[in-house]
Amino acid sequence: MAPKRQNSPSRKASVKGKGKVKKNQPPSPKEKPDHPDDIYPIVLTTATQELFECCIDEDVIEQSPYKLLKKDDIIQDIKTRAAVSDFHPVKQFVLDYPEDEILLVFDVDFTYGQSFYLVLTPEAKARIYNVLQPPQPEITEVLEDDVSKTPEPKPWISLGSELEVDQESVKETREKLCYKFYLKRRPGLPVCFSDRNSTEAECRSVECPSYQDSRFSIKRMQRDCGMQAVPRLQSSTTQTQRAFQRNIFTQYEPRELSKKEKERILSSENLRKFLNSVTPRVLHALQQTHIMNVFTDDFKALGIGAEASDRLVMVSEGLKLQWTFTDEKRAMGKKISSVSWHPTIHGLIAVAFIKKQEEQLDKSTAYINSPAFIVFYGFPDQSNPRLLLECPDDIFAFEFCPSNPNVIVGGCRNGKVVLWDISFHALHLQGTQPISKKGSDLDSDTDTFDFDKKENKTPVMRYCAVSSIESSHKSPVTDVQWLPKTFEVTRTGVPVQNNSNISVQVVTCSPDCTVMFWDLRVPKLQNQFLADRKQDVDQKIMMTPYSIPKTFKHLDRTWKPLFRVSLPKSDTSGEYAPLKFSLEHYTCNSNTDNENDGAEVLPEYSQLRIPSAKTLRTLDDVNTKFYIGTEEGEIVYTDWKLEEDEFERKFSAKPLLCFRTHAWFVNTMQRSPFFKDILLTTGGWNFAIWKEGVMGGPIFVGPSSEQEYSAACWSLSRPAVFFIGRNDGSIEVWNLLLNTSESTHFHEHIASTRITCIKPCIASSKQHYLAVADNLGMLRVFSVPKTLRSPVKNEDLNMQIFFDREHDRLKDYLEWEEQWAKQRKEAGESKKQVEPDKPVTFQVDSEEADLKEYSDYLKLEESILE
Repeated sequence: MAPKRQNSPSRKASVKGKGKVKKNQPPSPKEKPDHPDDIYPIVLTTATQELFECCIDEDVIEQSPYKLLKKDDIIQDIKTRAAVSDFHPVKQFVLDYPEDEILLVFDVDFTYGQSFYLVLTPEAKARIYNVLQPPQPEITEVLEDDVSKTPEPKPWISLGSELEVDQESVKETREKLCYKFYLKRRPGLPVCFSDRNSTEAECRSVECPSYQDSRFSIKRMQRDCGMQAVPRLQSSTTQTQRAFQRNIFTQYEPRELSKKEKERILSSENLRKFLNSVTPRVLHALQQTHIMNVFTDDFKALGIGAEASDRLVMVSEGLKLQWTFTDEKRAMGKKISSVSWHPTIHGLIAVAFIKKQEEQLDKSTAYINSPAFIVFYGFPDQSNPRLLLECPDDIFAFEFCPSNPNVIVGGCRNGKVVLWDISFHALHLQGTQPISKKGSDLDSDTDTFDFDKKENKTPVMRYCAVSSIESSHKSPVTDVQWLPKTFEVTRTGVPVQNNSNISVQVVTCSPDCTVMFWDLRVPKLQNQFLADRKQDVDQKIMMTPYSIPKTFKHLDRTWKPLFRVSLPKSDTSGEYAPLKFSLEHYTCNSNTDNENDGAEVLPEYSQLRIPSAKTLRTLDDVNTKFYIGTEEGEIVYTDWKLEEDEFERKFSAKPLLCFRTHAWFVNTMQRSPFFKDILLTTGGWNFAIWKEGVMGGPIFVGPSSEQEYSAACWSLSRPAVFFIGRNDGSIEVWNLLLNTSESTHFHEHIASTRITCIKPCIASSKQHYLAVADNLGMLRVFSVPKTLRSPVKNEDLNMQIFFDREHDRLKDYLEWEEQWAKQRKEAGESKKQVEPDKPVTFQVDSEEADLKEYSDYLKLEESILE
């Protein structure tokens, strides 16, 4: 049995005990006259102390002997434990207490006979709480001199931010229109009412009436109320996005002539004679159109050549898979970044692998440096590569030299530019002379050639030269192109005549906001040094096919760009970050190039010198302007030629135009093989077609796609056809002569993941291939069907007409937009003159607004025709 409570027991006897604890009785003035009326001594068991977190010597101590208990928790304890609750004697006091928290004080000295006492009124709570609260530290006076003064405002200096805010702001471009919508109702229809039972299957329902929960009660002490007046007239507007132009026109109702126009037409004798003579021919043409389909291609239905022998065989209109190339060892955890067909060897294709960004993030703590290669595949061997080119880092882009296919240039992840010379492996790549085993261990000076012995002894070749790390790009090289052999550029970007008759310069771009021009010839500073060593070089032993060629030894680790082109933004501060670029092809009109094309012996790059710009003839007909695609989806048109200021300092010019056509990275910029001034760009969820010299924007913008576009290329045989790879592994085939609103062919899930590259190739007149690379490192080669490789009659002429028509449409749209802007400006000024101090509001009926807009359009059309 627990000890009985006394007036002055010990702390342990009053708190701890075994068995049941006798509860306090309601307060009686005769038994305890010594405590005030606004407090009540109470004893709490160990379970109650743990429940309300007021354990002695843990939660409440002598320095902080108080605890605020929530009123709702005490009421819940009384409901749950009933008479067993330690707070049951003060139940009525707790229910009548006006505030949400009740003060519980730990009586250390047992002043009122128990270990705790409960404060029953808010006044006593405030008085006792102020007494028990520890003293606050004195606040020292702070002198005025010690207080930090607010800095004085400085004048605002414009850095271009207000232009960006103005560009992003939404402005109304035309007057608001008021539309009225109403629904015609038909009153008087019969209505039938009937009774239904709620238990039936058709009208079965379950009633869930509301009820008051007796488990808790919330006493509302304060309520926030608000009031808002509803306007009688509410104005609402809607604005469609007009950034993407569409070749779609819809006419809902035919135009009807008014009575005055009909009378004027009927009164004209010439017009009546014309209508009477034309009506029979129009009716006859409509009858023929209804009877037969005039758009059927009879020659296509009959078949041509060998296909005409068997008319039961359906001609395939889709891509057909021919070969699949993959390398499990080198493609594991990597994707294909660039693909290129060999210019002269049939069936030879090279691919570059790079590490995936997500793989690098997952393995950032334990990074394993795997070697980077450019892998050469050949038909029909799908498992064994023919040649491996060792790279200093992952290659994002590479390209064969157009004048010497044995020379390859590539751009690395670390910003360096790399050169290879595969002249010694030309016969091996053609399959006419295999590599022997005897020379596999031969060395030459310091650079050696090695084999990959585990892959059927595939030869591995090291790069010849790499650019200097101080002069290279600071970001990955995303695009690289050769300048044609018809011209070269000086250190200021001026195009001059190329006397070497081979491509000697390379252009690269990177997201570090620069475009660099590189020269492969010997710089002027090394001319004397190489002349002194010429005799020693001639005495060396001939290089073996297993050694690294010395073609670009003069550039290795000392190669610097000829000049750099920065890309400053036109309106604001900062620079554009290029991902792709496109140069206009220049064709020389002289006949000297054609005479030297058949020469088999090409000059060596180590024997060529960079000539002086004063001795070369300037080519004024070379277009120095080029297109750039940025990582923000912008298409920039700028000039690579450097300009001079008044102090003769070189600087890059501002761009001529910039359009935010794509919503994401620009991944493709390719010129049409039939029209050198037509450019195809893809990025985000749409594609666009541009024309060189048109400064008003793209002449054609495709519709938005459900999936993101990742790669694209033109057809090499049909001017109107191009291929687009999507993010889900599908390919769209577009034919602009058949349909401009959607793709004519859709090949779904050609790859199981994102398509990274698409490159076409023509092996013969009947063998056209399309190489498709994906995000898993797999290369697929498809054969292009006849419908996509054989051009129709006058296809190039029709495409030229299509581009001209789109160009004219763009010019008309820009003229109309300028005219509309002028009219809106004049209308705004006239409104201000009518009531300058009071805003003017208009509410025009939809029919009146349409008539007004149509009349303005007729006036504008008449003015344009005049």
